[in-house]
Amino acid sequence: MNKETLKFIREMSYFSSLGLSVALAIVIGLGLGVYLDRRFDTHPWLTFIGLGFGIAAGYRNIWLAHQKSQRM
Repeated sequence: MNKETLKFIREMSYFSSLGLSVALAIVIGLGLGVYLDRRFDTHPWLTFIGLGFGIAAGYRNIWLAHQKSQRM
């Protein structure tokens, strides 16, 4: 394989994993919020906060991928 093909495959594998990365960030934030809600009996506030942090982390992953694509 030539260099261009290898670079294309590397970029496609990175960007195809982006959806999983965003979903995982949201699930981790939500899971942490639910856990803390149950531990401190503050239902539903920490769940919402955890979900917000998870969504923010997901957008951060998208932003970092966008910046990386601009450098390529």
